[in-house]
Amino acid sequence: MGFPGHSHAWRAVILAFSLVWFGPAADLSAGTLMTPGVSELIRKSAEPFGLFASPLYEGGVLDKWQRVERKLDDERVQLALCDGDRERCASPAALRFLAIVDDARAREGRARLGEINRAINLAIRPMSDEAQYGEIDVWSTPLVTFAHGAGDCEDYAIAKFVALRMAGISPDDLRLVIMRDTVHGEDHAVAAVRLDGHWLTLDNRRMAMVEDANIRNYRPLFVINQSGAMRYADAPLLANLLGREAVPPGALNVAAQPGLLSPAN
Repeated sequence: MGFPGHSHAWRAVILAFSLVWFGPAADLSAGTLMTPGVSELIRKSAEPFGLFASPLYEGGVLDKWQRVERKLDDERVQLALCDGDRERCASPAALRFLAIVDDARAREGRARLGEINRAINLAIRPMSDEAQYGEIDVWSTPLVTFAHGAGDCEDYAIAKFVALRMAGISPDDLRLVIMRDTVHGEDHAVAAVRLDGHWLTLDNRRMAMVEDANIRNYRPLFVINQSGAMRYADAPLLANLLGREAVPPGALNVAAQPGLLSPAN
């Protein structure tokens, strides 16, 4: 049974979501394929994958990121001191990290992003948190990761996030994204950078950077920027288009749940 008076809106929503998941991002602007309201709502999403995200106020992802942020405050001071006086820098990890940032600063555009992706992928050995720390899902800051020379997906992604910022990328164009690998049934973290209006993902599993519109078999779960952590959710889009009374019961339940990244990243 449908909702009276909303059949055209539902068809527009279904078409919009089909384009988001199966078509390139450029197709989303084709006004002849969807109603102006749907197209406008999608364009308002500034996040990777063109999906809406709501702020997290609790949960495992937020807790882990806040702990990382507190440690990053100290590391930024150490990196600034080492950056200003390399000869007196007492941290080999900081010097290695800064060397990557230096090489990236010497490049522009896509080459700058690719340099950081490639260099950090090569600088860190893949190792699960359980093997390295005896715990599951430990998020490490760049200097800790570089001191150990090993880490898993979120450690790569956090190191790239910080390196990109130091290399001159605006925080407005920089994200961490946690996705669900729907084929292997595990969570995976990447850095994402917006270049010329397109989001590129920097992944420890590949040297080539892939645009979000071309990623398959992953479902985005969380996105992190300089303001905090957010959870991806489709339901608010349905609510805006159709009104809350037209959304099936439970569809708006997007409360944050603690999540763990798979150790096999």
